[in-house]
Amino acid sequence: RNSDLAVNATVARDLPMVAEALLSGASGQLRNAATVGGNLMQHTRCNYFQDPHAACNRREPGAGCDAREAGDRMALLGWSDGCIATNPSDFCVPLAALDAVIEVRGPQGAREIHVSEFHLLPGDNPQRVTALEPGELILALRLPPEATAFAGHARYLKVRDRTSFAFAMSSAAAALKMEDGRISDARLALGAVAAKPWRAAEAEAMLSGAAPEEALFTRAAD
Repeated sequence: RNSDLAVNATVARDLPMVAEALLSGASGQLRNAATVGGNLMQHTRCNYFQDPHAACNRREPGAGCDAREAGDRMALLGWSDGCIATNPSDFCVPLAALDAVIEVRGPQGAREIHVSEFHLLPGDNPQRVTALEPGELILALRLPPEATAFAGHARYLKVRDRTSFAFAMSSAAAALKMEDGRISDARLALGAVAAKPWRAAEAEAMLSGAAPEEALFTRAAD
């Protein structure tokens, strides 16, 4: 359950931004019911998808997108003419930053899917949300051992309309690995800006190998 994982002492110590993301999602009651696999499988967030009277290409391919016609505040990156919905998960944002892997099994056997490749951008087929094939099930979620090297300098930050129970307007998982006073590796992933967690690769490259200073962080943020 999300509630168990969020308060697990090892997770809080070694993967602090994963715990922060879980604790910032939904309410305590929902975290008690939600699971790791269920969180990964959340559908894109869109009121028009949930409204059976609205046109939605995810629900009915070719129907159109009322959200796009209405000019709603939705995806900033990776959207298409067919869909502008965003992924609602807090949990998946630090998972993307830390290169998590999802283990699945189906009729063709076992395989692994990187979290960054699990959720699909809408493109011409917005009705397909994840890379799971028919009949496949999630068995496990695995974080690489090197993920714990970021524990000392890692945060998950979330901006929302109200401070509890709300989806993110935007969010970020940011982590630095420090060696001899310099940034040896940087991880940045953005949430609520696309149909999948979005790695900020250019900003990561700018930070890696540099000395930490305010001017550098400002350029990376820009």
